[in-house]
Amino acid sequence: MNRLEEHRWYKAYPLDMKSDIEIPEIPVYTLLKLTSQRYGKRTAIINENTTISYEELKDSVDRLASAWDNLGLKKGERIGLMISNQASYIISYYAAMKLGLIVVQINPRYTARELLQIVNDSSTIYMVVEEDSVETVRQLEDMYVFNHIFVTDKGDSSYPSIGEISKKTSPFDKEISIQPKDDVAVIQYTGGTSGVMKGAMLTHYNLVANVYQSYAMYGKRMEFGKECILTATPLYHVYAMTSAMNLGIYIGATILLVNKFEVTKVLEIIKQYQPTFFPGVPRMYNAFVNHKNAQEYGLSSFKFCSSGSAPLPIEVIRKFEKLTGAVIGEGFGLSEASPSTHRNPPSGIRKVGSIGIPFPNTDCKIVDDENIELPIGSVGELIIKGPQIMKGYWKNDEESTYALKNGWLYTGDLAKQDEDGYFYIVGRKKEMVINGGFNVYPQEVENILYEHPDIKECAVVGIPHPEKGEIVKAFLVPKDEAVIDFEEVKGFCYRNLTPYKVPKAFEIIDELPRNTVGKILKRILVDKETKK
Repeated sequence: MNRLEEHRWYKAYPLDMKSDIEIPEIPVYTLLKLTSQRYGKRTAIINENTTISYEELKDSVDRLASAWDNLGLKKGERIGLMISNQASYIISYYAAMKLGLIVVQINPRYTARELLQIVNDSSTIYMVVEEDSVETVRQLEDMYVFNHIFVTDKGDSSYPSIGEISKKTSPFDKEISIQPKDDVAVIQYTGGTSGVMKGAMLTHYNLVANVYQSYAMYGKRMEFGKECILTATPLYHVYAMTSAMNLGIYIGATILLVNKFEVTKVLEIIKQYQPTFFPGVPRMYNAFVNHKNAQEYGLSSFKFCSSGSAPLPIEVIRKFEKLTGAVIGEGFGLSEASPSTHRNPPSGIRKVGSIGIPFPNTDCKIVDDENIELPIGSVGELIIKGPQIMKGYWKNDEESTYALKNGWLYTGDLAKQDEDGYFYIVGRKKEMVINGGFNVYPQEVENILYEHPDIKECAVVGIPHPEKGEIVKAFLVPKDEAVIDFEEVKGFCYRNLTPYKVPKAFEIIDELPRNTVGKILKRILVDKETKK
């Protein structure tokens, strides 16, 4: 089958949505430019009771772009954004897009060691850092040289703030030549299909395509100039970057920023501002349904919600929808796809427990290890083709060749398709752990554990957890006569890893299960835990 219309899922598209949509070849910055012209007076951002209109947002973006241009920042150079959910992130991101800089997404909670790995790999020479992460960047001064470091707020830092340098300039009015299909807009670090951290190169076209696809998938549920998006998932995460920020700006929505997810505080924000759309992750939905007074906060304002980053338990879906009256559109995506590829259509047939049908302009199939397409109902690897699929991995031809073949992205996820063209994820070929919506790469954690003087061998796996999706567990083989103190090992991990990567459970075992050629069989460890 070559035409998308011939696929089983074509008939599942709602009547108001075509399987193919027109995607313009425009830079990401153009989304903001067009919306500011159309909805200039409308509130673009609400950030801790501060409001910014689309006119004001564009002015701040253009002034920062001008300041950076004056300092010599050039198209194609990498700029790291180590910022949580605040207006400074959106301003810095779009200023970078206007100049043709490549944004490197960085979790502000990363340790110096983790930060060094990313900036080394991406050759990042500029940084924008929030106050809480300044010390982490300073720890790299003897190991890595940045051309410029900027902070979001002046505070006590000796680095210039983006606000103070912007005040000294007029809005940037030059046109930087950007080729949307060729020029990389964002490097998003991910475990990919092999579990080893690497940077997915997302072009301007990839990101714009996923915005247009997402809007088409939501159909008439989303109205231009009328929505308010609760943005509690981190913007440095590709899911929120597209589903909350870029999509929100495209439709002229108000982006309601939540810097840190604390359920009662977020419920108060919902009560005050009445958001209409929420792209969340399972742990957030679980927190809402388990809050004893959730029904008192006006959650009925939600029209539609989506869930990403990890599987969402069916029971949580039912409880949340009963609580709010809104629908959670289960879906699927990955960093290499900007990120969304599948969704249960809000106005079509919905199958709870499935990831839905492919986005418009997206093709996919289930194949076996010999790359032969499998019949309906068979389990195999999910592979995807579409305009949102990455250009490749940054400076990693080997991994790019492994993941991309003839335009198809090999996801590493095991899935099946039913008679109606709906897809179901049944497992992962890759060993990456998804803890509370964040990717944890076992090899990275194992590398730290192997540095501990009392550990001979270790294996890190993901264990199913009702709230976080999975938690990280480490199986440890001690060195001869060594006595391992779990709390001491945990402290050792906290000193070297971001907290969500630190194992929450440990177990001492005599030896790790292996096959005849010596490969560790982690599935045996996971199966043992699942049976418990």
